Amino acid sequence: MYEKIVQIALLFDFYGQLLTEKQIEIIDLYYSNDLSLSEISEQLGISRQGVYDTLKRAEKTLFEYEDKLGLVNRFLQQKDSLSHIKVLLDKLLETEENDVDRIKNKIADIKIYIEKLI
Repeated sequence: MYEKIVQIALLFDFYGQLLTEKQIEIIDLYYSNDLSLSEISEQLGISRQGVYDTLKRAEKTLFEYEDKLGLVNRFLQQKDSLSHIKVLLDKLLETEENDVDRIKNKIADIKIYIEKLI
């Protein structure tokens, strides 16, 4: 369940503003405020089933946006590449000054990750 919460949170960060106001409100109450369907139902004055249906429709819509646009996936890949670049730069800083070939190899590796980002 935790993985789904993180996944929905990321999708919501990227695509949330493309949802209806009601979907935004229900996603926020359910995932951010940790309210139950019944609590949301009481707060909004709609049926529990209505809350459930709106929540599921909003989740489905978020996943459809990601399938079509892939912004979250691209963001995660860029984050991973930047982490690799950081590790390589740290290793490069530790390299002895007279080890030119090793430095050149590390720079070439860094360039590969940068090319993936652009």
